[in-house]
Amino acid sequence: MSVERATMAFAGFMVMLSMLLTATVHHGFIWLTLFVGANLFQSAFTRICPASMLMRKLGMKTEAEIALSK
Repeated sequence: MSVERATMAFAGFMVMLSMLLTATVHHGFIWLTLFVGANLFQSAFTRICPASMLMRKLGMKTEAEIALSK
C-alpha cells in the first residue's frame, strides 16, 4: 500500500472513529472530526501531512516510488 492510499484510509478511519466516539462516549469528540477535516484541507494546499510524513519515516513508499520500482 502506498503512502497516499494509507493516508486516505487513516483519515477515513479517524473520521469514523471520532463520530462513533461522539455518538457513544462524549460530544467533545466532535473536535477530533474537525481536526481531521482541517488537516485534510490544509494538506491539500500545503502538501504537508504529519501522518504521511510518519508513514514515510516508517518505510512506506509513495505511488511514484512504487511505479519506478516496477
